[in-house]
Amino acid sequence: PGEPQAPFSLSSPRWPVECEVIQETIEHIEWVPPKPEPFCPPMGLEQPLYTLGEEQGTVVYHSSPVLQGSCFIRARVGGAPGPLSSPAAPLEGPQDTTLLFESRFESGNLQKAIKVGPYEYVLMLRPDLYTAKHTQWFYFRVQNTRQEPLYRFTIANMAKPKSLYGQGLQPLLYSQRDAQSHGIGWRRVGTDIRYYPGSVGEPPMFRLSWTVRFPHDDDTCFFAAGYPYTYSDLQRYLRALAADPVRSRYCTVQALCRSLAGNTVYLLTITSPGGTAGKRVVVASARVHPGESGGSWAMRGFLDFLLSTHADAQLLRRLFVFKVVPMLNPDGVVVGNSRCSLAGRDPNRAYGMALPSSFPSVWHLRAMVQRMLAEREVVLYCDFHGHSRKNNVFMYGCDAGGNDTGTRLRQRVFPLMLSKNAPDKFSFSSCKFQVQKSKEGTGRVSMWHLGVSHSYTLEVAFSGSTLGGRSSHFSVEDLKSLGRLLCDTLLDFCDPAPAKLQQCLVEADALLQRQMGREPGSGGSWSDVPPSELESSTSGSDSSVSDG
Repeated sequence: PGEPQAPFSLSSPRWPVECEVIQETIEHIEWVPPKPEPFCPPMGLEQPLYTLGEEQGTVVYHSSPVLQGSCFIRARVGGAPGPLSSPAAPLEGPQDTTLLFESRFESGNLQKAIKVGPYEYVLMLRPDLYTAKHTQWFYFRVQNTRQEPLYRFTIANMAKPKSLYGQGLQPLLYSQRDAQSHGIGWRRVGTDIRYYPGSVGEPPMFRLSWTVRFPHDDDTCFFAAGYPYTYSDLQRYLRALAADPVRSRYCTVQALCRSLAGNTVYLLTITSPGGTAGKRVVVASARVHPGESGGSWAMRGFLDFLLSTHADAQLLRRLFVFKVVPMLNPDGVVVGNSRCSLAGRDPNRAYGMALPSSFPSVWHLRAMVQRMLAEREVVLYCDFHGHSRKNNVFMYGCDAGGNDTGTRLRQRVFPLMLSKNAPDKFSFSSCKFQVQKSKEGTGRVSMWHLGVSHSYTLEVAFSGSTLGGRSSHFSVEDLKSLGRLLCDTLLDFCDPAPAKLQQCLVEADALLQRQMGREPGSGGSWSDVPPSELESSTSGSDSSVSDG
């Protein structure tokens, strides 16, 4: 269990046989806007927008896999065999301004588009496969655009009652013509953005609506909830890594296991050549939730820095063995799910289950960490996530109470150090350390129970930062910088000179004293104070309705 099972190999993504997949390869250029993209002033809780009902419009796109049962059965490269259907309504001639929609590509998600006005569309997202819920991630293509009119798009079946779209978050747009002619990639767009209750019923649905003008006539454009990072993007990165004679000396790529669909779950082992005697272990993982693509970009930055020639990166490789699983849920990423794997459940609630056949990646990751702990100290576990309701970057740690004061304060030191290294991105005040019963099956809590004393979830907002004078979206470069800052913080945290650690322990103690209404420096033990009293009761992780 947890032993790497095969040498490194790359193969085309495997899809459930019910899923149609277009032949075209979808790739996007990387681009950083010349200046930060500010949040869009939110429209507030006004009257819900009036749009024509779907029943009064015309369905112009409908692509929904006809599932062969209530659970996953079989997968193949390229998805459904045979000729593709035509989910988009054909144009009636050159004067027809109807947009042509498409989402049958890697990570794509759009189930239906209904034209309710000359330039207005109501959209429906596809629930996570083999479930009826978790509609949040979207990523689709539109063609036959016109530059002049103002278009309105309304996604009518968003699952979450609250969203950063109500606080200034904008959708992303990618123009193929701008990418080819001007080197411009994904950018934030949208005006008159509203997030409001939609249909009543069980579960209730919410609507996300925005207006936009396209940059060109007859362009091919894409909309997405976050910067896409697909399974094929990861494979391209690993291919370049394997072909690099320098980096491949201190990084081996293996298969941790295979997913339900047969996609490889990759494991990277990074350390300086010449043996691992006396080295402690750091474990990092990302993308257990496929709709949280920002976690993959932060992981990219983490790997980029760790594999670089920077003196700090060389020191980290000399000090530690890094075990990294950059994409825990490749099946969910391939099919464009928001939260689940092809088991139809959230894998980040399955660490406590002995179900290797249903949740292979989390089972093998846990088994690998268990094996590592028998041999050496695992100094840190960090699982990279995204968050749809809170701005900035923050962490969840593990403080179940009952420990001595020093142990409880040390739980808070790593996030506090990270907030000092990333003052314009990381919010220590948003961090939480309670171990709730509902989170027992998560990677963070499971690794902590195994004996990893510092086990964290890194949460990266879908939006951006409100810190350090910023009020702007995260760019891809911002997200990648988090990986480097995490490496910086690891060196601070493990510095043999105790000054930084001591300073942060004192500061963490003072912060908790203030929170409890005590005078800083007044002493007193924390060992008898329950964790719930040490932090506000605002919502924790980004899980939606219970996974049953």
